[in-house]
Order: sequence, then C-alpha cells, then structure tokens
Amino acid sequence: MSARHQEGLAHLLYGIKIGGGFVALTGEVGTGKTTLCHCLLQQLPKNIDVALILNSKLNAIELLATICDELGIIYDKNQHSLKNLIDLLNQHLLTAHANGRGTVLLIDEAQNLSMEVLEQIRLLTNLETSKTKLLQIILVGQPELKELLKRQDLRQLNQRITARYHLLPLSLDETRAYIRHRLIVSNGHPEIFKESAIRKIYKLSSGIPRVINILCDRALLGAYSSNTYVITPAIVNGAANETLASTDKKFPYLTASLGLLIIGCIATGIYFLKYWPKASNQAVVNLATTYPVIQTKPEAVSQTRQPDQKKTLPIEKINTIPVTKTKTFHDWINNPDYSLNSALIGALKIWGKPIPQSNQVDCHYVETTGLRCVLGKANWKDMLAIKRPAILEFLLTGGEKRHAMLTGFGQNQTMVHFKDNMIFPVEDVLKYWNGYYLMLGPAPIPDVKLIIPHQTSDNVLWLRHLLNGIDGKIEAVDQPRFYDDNLVARVISFQHQHQLPEDGKVGDKTMVHLKKIARAYDFPHLVITD
Repeated sequence: MSARHQEGLAHLLYGIKIGGGFVALTGEVGTGKTTLCHCLLQQLPKNIDVALILNSKLNAIELLATICDELGIIYDKNQHSLKNLIDLLNQHLLTAHANGRGTVLLIDEAQNLSMEVLEQIRLLTNLETSKTKLLQIILVGQPELKELLKRQDLRQLNQRITARYHLLPLSLDETRAYIRHRLIVSNGHPEIFKESAIRKIYKLSSGIPRVINILCDRALLGAYSSNTYVITPAIVNGAANETLASTDKKFPYLTASLGLLIIGCIATGIYFLKYWPKASNQAVVNLATTYPVIQTKPEAVSQTRQPDQKKTLPIEKINTIPVTKTKTFHDWINNPDYSLNSALIGALKIWGKPIPQSNQVDCHYVETTGLRCVLGKANWKDMLAIKRPAILEFLLTGGEKRHAMLTGFGQNQTMVHFKDNMIFPVEDVLKYWNGYYLMLGPAPIPDVKLIIPHQTSDNVLWLRHLLNGIDGKIEAVDQPRFYDDNLVARVISFQHQHQLPEDGKVGDKTMVHLKKIARAYDFPHLVITD
C-alpha cells in the first residue's frame, strides 16, 4: 500500500477500535477503496463479526434482511417486517456482546443509499447497552457521499461520524513505486517502463491506481506484440487510445467550430435555393455528370473507355454505394464452424494431403498420411519463432473452444493472418488464445543408422511421410508407426530406382539418400507480409 492507503487503513482501524458511531471512507472511482476494505477485513481481530454489504441499491427492509443473512441470523423469509428484523438483530448483538464479540457493518458504494435507508442506518446506532454501542458502521463511497452527508436533514448522522478519511490518487513518486512494485511481484524487470513513460502514465491516469493498471497492462501487451523490450511514451499513448475515452481539451472548441460551420452552410444553402434556383439546378446537373465511378473490379472496365473519362451516375444512387464491413476477431472466432475437425482439414490441405470422404479428421488419420500431431503450449513470441502453420486453440467467454489455422503475420508482428486471408490485430487475437497449439509435421529425422521391417517407432512414421512425398501414394493403415509389408515393398521400389541394395531395410546407404531428400523437403511456413 501507498502511504495514503496506509493512512486510510489506520483511520478505519482506529474508528473500529474506539467503537460506536460511523466511520466514513471516501475517494474517487478507482483509487482503491474496495481493495482497502478487503485489506481491513484481513486485519480485523478474530472477535469481530462483519456484515459486508456490496449492493447499496436496497430499501430499509432489504438492508436489514441482508445484514441478518451476513450475520447468520435466522428469520422468516416469507413474513418479516422492519420491527421483527430489528428485534432479531438487537438480540443477536446483545448475545455477541455478552460473549465478548463485536460486530461491524461495512457498506460499499454508500453514495447510492437512499434517504430512507440512511435514516434507518442511523437508527441502528441506537442499538446499545448502557456503556457501549453494539454496532460499528463503516460507510465507503465516492466523493458524492461527502456531499450527501452535508445535507441538513442528515446532520444527525454526520455528527456521529467518529473517523473519516478521503483517499486521494497517487502522486508521481507513488505511481512510479507502484508500477515497479507490481513488476517485481510478478517477477518482471522493474526498469521495463522508461521514466518518460511513467510520467505519461501518471498524466493520463491522474494517479488513479485502476487506470494505472489498465494502461500498464495494455502497454505491456502492445510492447509484447511488437517485440519491444522497453515501454516508451508512444506505446503508452497507443494503450490510452485503446482503453481510455478521449480527453482532448481541444474537442469542445472543435465541436463549436464545426457547429458554426454547419449553421453557416445551412443558411447559405437556404439563400442559394431561394434566390439562385438556376444556379442550384446547374450545380446538381454538374455533380451528376462528373461524379467519378469507384472501380472495385478493374477487369470489368470497358476497353473502349478513355482512362480520364468519367461515368454518369444518377444522383439518387450516390448514397447507395455498398460499403464493405470489416469483421472483428471476436465476431469471426465465435463462428461454431471453427472446430478442431475443420482446422485439421485446413492443415492437411496446406500439406497437400488427401481429405477422407467422411470429412472427419483426427490425429490418427493424420498419421496415415505420414505426418503426426504435435500438441504444445507456448507464448506468442515462441509461436512466431517456429514459423510453421499451426492450429491455435481459442477459449470463448462461455467456456467454448474454437480452433483456427495460423497462416502468417505481418513483418512488424502487429497483424495475424488466418485462413481465407483473414487478418486481425495481434492484440485482439491474444485476448482469446489460451496458449495451446496443434501443429502437423513429420517425425524428426532419425539419428539411427538402421530401420528394419516389423518395428514400431516414430522413425517409421518419418519414413512413411517421405515415401508419400516421393511416390505420391498414401495408404490408409491402422498402425502408421508399424513397418508393415506394404511399406517394405515401397522401400524396395525406392532402392531399385536409386540402384541400392533391395533388401527392404533402411540401412546406411538408403538412409543417406532419404535424409538428403528430407533436408531438401519444402515444409509449409508462415507467410510473412509487409
């Protein structure tokens, strides 16, 4: 915690220690009030019972019922009145006090409480013995709570506040310490944010921790996607443009200027239409006869037309020109058609392998083509370093999974390519990718000098893949890793073509030829574009 948060916590603990009355904690949105409350709950003595109210949009009866639920007080949920609930609460507080226990009522977002509920809360402080109050109440809210308590009709409640604290945003030094502390806790480098970037974050966030978190998180993601190792002010500005609403002070002036310009244009138009009908008609004719055609298919242009000639377009058709809408990654990946089966079919097509008539593909079928499925988990940087097409697994909000084939990326690594030439920003993709991938490929080149018939290993799968590429035959076999008699016959045919000993064994000489072909084999790679 910052010094401000420590001071705020001390005020809360002090208010609880002296007992009775109210404690008020206020602060701007995102300054850490709720976090401070949870910290308070962790430091309360064991003899303190807490009723935590997070929903302040309640009437008086609902509030008392919620307090009873929090404290474990049993009441008739079908028939309960304000008096019955207060009597039950009073009896519980007296019993707890007799057993040496205290009770705290903590209400978050208290600025939303109605006048009726605030008055009922004030009356709860009347539950007392001859020496002490039975209930300690903590009100936590935004600055509007301070203004609310200043009302004349709430002066009785305001006078009973024994401790109050307003939580201010962090200073520049505290912002710097906060960012570096979070980095150290997450095992990161504390100097990854340049000093100028920290000042920019402080300026944009005004020292509010929640906004600092959002900016830093998005800045780290942006730097990660662009393979940048230091966060600069430019990266922070990019993060702010994506996460924060525009706060440009010039905007009101720009709006006013545009408004005046529009009004002037309307006035001019009215004058133009009223006093210059001939000129206005001529203007419409000129617009209709000189409007340039937008060519979407160059091959459809007539060969007899001159390059600088302009085509007539009726004036009523100008606003009906279709506009292509860009699909977001969220909408695209939510399509249920993007299953693992369809992704595997796309991967086999990239490798030039046949698709079964049933259109049902799994990793067992993949092995019949001589390839194998490699499942793994990696970060995005390692994924791009592999430079091979891969099926990525995406986790949707509802827990559903989708699979899509990664086919390439932009040279600056900010855009990601999927099948059918779909291109999306890497930041949008990383929101849904859970890190898992599935990649098709041959088994590694074996380091053995001999592969003999009737053995089972990945070396046989490697051999089957090579022969599939050489002779163009793909056999549907139940055990692709088994060196069966059909594979022996294909090896003998290969040996015959290359004038090698025709024994069906992949020995020294046959292995040399096969490895040479394997090293020259053109595997699919990710497409890198500008």
